[in-house]
Amino acid sequence: MEATTKKDLQIIATKIRMGIIEGTFHAKSGHPGGSLSIAEDLAYLYWKEMNIDPTDPKKADRDRLVLSKGHAAPALYAALALRGYFSTALIPTLRKPDSILQGHPDMKHIPGVDMSSGSLGQGISCAVGMALAAKLDKADWRVYTILGDGEIEEGQVWEAAMFASAKALDNLVVIVDNNNLQIDGAITEVNSPYPIPEKFAAFGFHVIEIDGNDLTQIEAALAEARTVKGKPTAIVQKTVKGKGVSFMENQCSWHGTAPNAEQYDIAMAELTARLKELEG
Repeated sequence: MEATTKKDLQIIATKIRMGIIEGTFHAKSGHPGGSLSIAEDLAYLYWKEMNIDPTDPKKADRDRLVLSKGHAAPALYAALALRGYFSTALIPTLRKPDSILQGHPDMKHIPGVDMSSGSLGQGISCAVGMALAAKLDKADWRVYTILGDGEIEEGQVWEAAMFASAKALDNLVVIVDNNNLQIDGAITEVNSPYPIPEKFAAFGFHVIEIDGNDLTQIEAALAEARTVKGKPTAIVQKTVKGKGVSFMENQCSWHGTAPNAEQYDIAMAELTARLKELEG
């Protein structure tokens, strides 16, 4: 479907969430919590923001997305399938040995994946390199990368941020998914990266703070980022880990746990009800 309204995008975000639950349930493994928190980002990026063509995934002038928090692959796969890069019938094959949809994004085998990722901290470096390449080529395509808030505890993130600022990469947008939870607990208890906005500002970024589960705020932030010249943009977004599934919301235990059959039924019932509400 072509997304023309906020309701269209809400429907897509809900379908992405359904794909996340479908994939992780059949895989009996995976990372639903941090996948569910970025559904609105992916809906807006792939249906409104980015210059892409699912019939030509490698077109030279396309915008690029690097999922630096690569463990949120179930969300990316659901979005790519819904957008038409490959069949939604592949979603239940997540993490199966003969499937292209492995536990982390693989650019060599999955249409629409712009960079293989999963080793936390490295995706942003790849995104910075892409953005620099566009500048050197005098091309106008843009690069977006999504990081976890736990991920930014990695030192490589800040080396990449320093370089992006030094090279004035205003075609780069870094989205930090600040759901406040990582695999071992609250980020404040593990190795606090706060204050996040001030850190990116100190590294020379234009910083925007939003509610990352609010499509109106996502739209405004990405529009603002396009007006920024001479520096990269960081969108620091507060989100709810496990968003959209009541028993998963704000629960660290769902970082890397797949739903069982009973939990799958409850989650899909909640998301189906939400979908009917939006489509009604």
